[in-house]
Amino acid sequence: MNFNKVLENMKIYEAGKPIELVVRKFGIKKKNIVKLASNENPHGCSPKVSEAISKISDRMNLYPDDSFYELKDGLAKRFLVKSENIIIGAGSDQVIEFAVGAKCGKKSGVLMAKTTFAMYEIYARKMGAEIFRTPSHQHNLNEFLEIYKKHKDEIGIIFLCLPNNPLGESLDRRDVYKFIKQIDDDTMVVVDGAYQEYTRYKDEKKLIEPQKLLKKFSNVLYLGTFSKAYGLGGMRVGYGIGNVDIILALSKLRPPFNITTLSLRAGIEALKDEKFVQTAIKDNFKQMKRYEQFCDEYGFKYIESFTNFITIYIDRDSTEIFDELFKKGVIIRNLKSYGLNAIRVTIGTKNQNDLFFKKFKEVY
Repeated sequence: MNFNKVLENMKIYEAGKPIELVVRKFGIKKKNIVKLASNENPHGCSPKVSEAISKISDRMNLYPDDSFYELKDGLAKRFLVKSENIIIGAGSDQVIEFAVGAKCGKKSGVLMAKTTFAMYEIYARKMGAEIFRTPSHQHNLNEFLEIYKKHKDEIGIIFLCLPNNPLGESLDRRDVYKFIKQIDDDTMVVVDGAYQEYTRYKDEKKLIEPQKLLKKFSNVLYLGTFSKAYGLGGMRVGYGIGNVDIILALSKLRPPFNITTLSLRAGIEALKDEKFVQTAIKDNFKQMKRYEQFCDEYGFKYIESFTNFITIYIDRDSTEIFDELFKKGVIIRNLKSYGLNAIRVTIGTKNQNDLFFKKFKEVY
């Protein structure tokens, strides 16, 4: 059977291995398995979300409110924007798909860092768009600008993943603003803020607020998600914030009822419990220090992280380390496919991290 030729150069997105796979493959009990691969919030979600979900479990037969009025209203108040500046997606990656679909094609490509969120490239290739990457793995705005000036007429979207997944680095807000000022209004700049809640806590200089982006620039789309700090990865709720023209264009590509009734309620309630989120983030960076100290003690280089994960370079084959940990019930992320001999570890709870350190020492 013949398929669309754009699929020939597309790689399948590699998600973190599930706990159930380890149970099936090695017979390890679930309680003895720790998943530190997909940057989920190890504390789960707010109890208020779970309570609200249980109260509407009899509404599975009903479609959600497709206007997403209450969720948009909550986000609008949180970020000091208007509801018409917001689009809701099944995870922020669906909003990425909308953006690429609205701006890119055979004559309009995308520009991104060498190592960044894989879905940027996948959605771009789906549209037959050319991919431009910087030489450096981490974000280097001088390299971005050099490539942009050379291929200005060939680039429809610039992706800035801040902080960057899968590496964890971020950029100072002033540098980002200075960069965007040099970009033409017809080029969309997507600021992926999936981990900005963590950045806000750690370093205000790197905090990028969507309402300020909207006031300064007409060509910027900010992305946010409930999958990380809010602990709703399984619910798949994300959003985009931009000027009305951008949101209207993206809305033409949004399918009806693109998040579920349960997901919608979860997002609404999650926004109401900021205390839970801040407690989880505080513990994240407390545990992050343990990883940094571990790396310093054993001589491993790492990237300073503004997220809920840490990238660690190791001097042995990262695939070997990944496989051995996997067999012992510790699931992490191998970055060999990105051309890096490194692993990415989600920051877990104290007990989960204890198990990681124990098992890592055993296999290393």
